[in-house]
Amino acid sequence: MKKFLVSACFITGFFVANAQTTTSDTTLRDIRQTPNSDAVAPKKWQNIDLSNRSNDHFMLQYGFDKWSGTNDSINPQGFSRHFNIYFMLDRPFKTNPKFSVGLGAGIGSSNMFFEKTKIDISSTANQLPFNRLDSTSHFKKYKLTTVFLEAPVELRYNSNPLNSNKSFKMALGLKVGTLINAHTKGKTLVDKNDKTLNAYTLKESSKRYFNSTRLALTGRVGLGIVSLHAAYQITTLLKDGSGPAIRPYSIGLAISGL
Repeated sequence: MKKFLVSACFITGFFVANAQTTTSDTTLRDIRQTPNSDAVAPKKWQNIDLSNRSNDHFMLQYGFDKWSGTNDSINPQGFSRHFNIYFMLDRPFKTNPKFSVGLGAGIGSSNMFFEKTKIDISSTANQLPFNRLDSTSHFKKYKLTTVFLEAPVELRYNSNPLNSNKSFKMALGLKVGTLINAHTKGKTLVDKNDKTLNAYTLKESSKRYFNSTRLALTGRVGLGIVSLHAAYQITTLLKDGSGPAIRPYSIGLAISGL
């Protein structure tokens, strides 16, 4: 978490410094060339139409998920992963369209995988039970899925606003989401020696133990339509009193354009 915050602060500082320097230098140059000009925006952008430019109006994200704040009884295994899809509006700064604000809406989903574990989300206990099944039957494949309706906001930097799909990009932001589904899914019941007992699927759904709202820090850096992205959830996954203070985080690839 500390490393993420330090990196976020550093990148934010770069954005601000670059924006101030670029805007100031360009504006001074234009004023020198036209001493009587009252223009606020740099002349180089005044006659350029950027309303229909391509700048990440559509975004797909896929990658690896992990939890912080777990205890010995909570041990996700395997390639836990997320898949997110967002539609974004992009609002460039008038004085320097290399910088813009992106905002939009979409769906974010996370699939956390477990071995020899049952998460009893249909329980009536005060805390969500994570039951270890090392010496008894269990599902060969088992996962916990959460799905959120999300609204991301980003402060963006684009090295070439006129050709976004081939330029260097960076973005820092936040996303707020509301939980629309939480369920567990187990496939293929096996005994303690992993011998198949019954090839069936069990799915249970309940939002009882989970926070209905999540807030996460986000970041992206890349070239053209491909970038690395990361997120850290500020709010806890579970409600107060429903279990440990689990905070999911993720890293992966993003494809963006349009």
